[in-house]
Amino acid sequence: MFSLLRTKLLLSSSLHKAPIFTSMDSYGSQRLVALAQQLRFYKPPSLSPDEIEEQNIEESAGKVVSQVGFQESATSIVKDPERFRPNRAAVLVCIFEGDAGGFRVILTKRSSKLSTHSGEISLPGGKADESDKDDFETATREAKEEIGLDPSLVNVVTVLEPFLSKHLLRVIPVIGILTNKKAFKPTPNPAEVEAVFDAPLEMFIKDEDRRVEEREWMGEKYLIHFFDYETGNKKYLIWGLTAGILIKAASVVYQRPPAFVEQNPRFKFPKGASNDTVKR
Repeated sequence: MFSLLRTKLLLSSSLHKAPIFTSMDSYGSQRLVALAQQLRFYKPPSLSPDEIEEQNIEESAGKVVSQVGFQESATSIVKDPERFRPNRAAVLVCIFEGDAGGFRVILTKRSSKLSTHSGEISLPGGKADESDKDDFETATREAKEEIGLDPSLVNVVTVLEPFLSKHLLRVIPVIGILTNKKAFKPTPNPAEVEAVFDAPLEMFIKDEDRRVEEREWMGEKYLIHFFDYETGNKKYLIWGLTAGILIKAASVVYQRPPAFVEQNPRFKFPKGASNDTVKR
């Protein structure tokens, strides 16, 4: 029974908004075409019974969700609707080919006026709206609102495993390919974004311009990675959840592990808690 359900979910994942790659004109250079084809066949880790249960709950509510597993994180999903369930968000890992031929990713510096994570480096994205059909729409809608990236310029190819943040926000990385970088003219929303820039994706699996801090959460130790990046006489510090997502994305794109130990956090929500007992 479990294997049949798993097969159904995997088929749904592979068919759900999976782009059909027909020509080099649609997907840019030969390298981008090859990357798109490679990412289409990316298979995340197997779903656990709890994750399958959550997919069924969300789909029964009319929500189409990404059929993927977790990245080094887990939280107890229960049938009781009064029990706590993490908020959902999606970020866009938008990849394009740089002038020198390497893959690059679009990043933002959050406005210093924001009440949370002000001034930090992040990927375009945000919390899901009830009107969003899926994680793809959440990520591309937020990217348009934040930096003026027209969704028609982005070919979404896959999603990675969700990351569960320390504040119990489930973040789904959506990978998209920007075939015509020149067509994208950043128009950052000043209320949310202070700057838009790009960085080489491969830097996130290299052990260069990187430092690490060991931290502890509920008795478990984990590592926080910090990457220093400089462009156009401006210095940026990329760390935390954003760095973790980019390490995973780079590993998948370049098909090799990072040249350092990750030791990801294993954030878990205590069983038996309810929404009333948790500050989201």
